[in-house]
Amino acid sequence: VQLVESGGGLVQAGGSLRLSCAASGRTLSSYAMGWFRQVPGKEREFVAAISWSGRSTYYVDSVKGRFTISRDNAKNTMYLQMNSLKPEDTAVYYCSAKPTNSDVNYVYTREGLYAFWGQGTQVTVSS
Repeated sequence: VQLVESGGGLVQAGGSLRLSCAASGRTLSSYAMGWFRQVPGKEREFVAAISWSGRSTYYVDSVKGRFTISRDNAKNTMYLQMNSLKPEDTAVYYCSAKPTNSDVNYVYTREGLYAFWGQGTQVTVSS
């Protein structure tokens, strides 16, 4: 599956952005999905994850209550709605996909479990 992120940009602190991750090549319903972010000089960190059906989600503590992960399998697209953005949210955001069994609704936080990655989209939050 190929993944392409979009929706990044420059926003003031307190503002909002919605990132999209469009998939092609295979139906997105075959994958659990995740969002990660990376700042230059630091390791990529987990942000949010969603099960193949969308029934299970999980967030890193620093974004709980501000970010919402969702997906539309009919459109082969995953989203990350980011509200109340802070300067420390500045990073390149990556979407990722992990093949999964439709019998379970697991979410995954470990980077190494994801097999497919997008190219990333820059999010910059000014103070």
